[in-house]
Amino acid sequence: MNSSEIRSNIREKRRALNPSQQRTASEQLAKLLCRQDFFQRAKRIGIYLANDGEIDPSAIVTAAFRAKKACFLPLIDPLKANSLHFAEYQLGDTLHKNRFGILEPQFRSTAITPPWSLDLILLPLVAFDRAGNRLGMGGGFYDRTLAPRPGKPNNVKLIGLAHQCQEVSGLSPQSWDIPLHKIATDQEIICARLK
Repeated sequence: MNSSEIRSNIREKRRALNPSQQRTASEQLAKLLCRQDFFQRAKRIGIYLANDGEIDPSAIVTAAFRAKKACFLPLIDPLKANSLHFAEYQLGDTLHKNRFGILEPQFRSTAITPPWSLDLILLPLVAFDRAGNRLGMGGGFYDRTLAPRPGKPNNVKLIGLAHQCQEVSGLSPQSWDIPLHKIATDQEIICARLK
């Protein structure tokens, strides 16, 4: 299967999960992830809000706030094409839908946080393999945002979040694809690369 076929197939699988299955998977993911050292040590966490059947990290957000961690949501730059940023998020903040229908904070250039200033970024994905390859929605937003920049430190841990059913036997990464350090599912934590 090519990337487009994999994307279509896996999106269909995750959207087929009923609300009870989604809720259970979210709770199991939070239990597994929140006891990991990489989560417990992180003070500044990039995280997303679920959309289109993605595994819901809201229980992780709740745990992060309880542990006095700062959470940052991705938001699309309204002026710069295909550009993704992170902005700090507090419970109760007003969010609005971007052009893809995904909730995000209001864009204010003064509130933007560079990705390399975060300790951990929890990324959504459509499909993954055990080598740490991630297939996203196809826009390349995360890959462009997380690409290495000269003179910028790159110590942020990249963890993909997924339902176990999103695993595929192998993906063919492109030169611009940014690999994940780990994948966290509702069933296990997969170590893709060490750092």
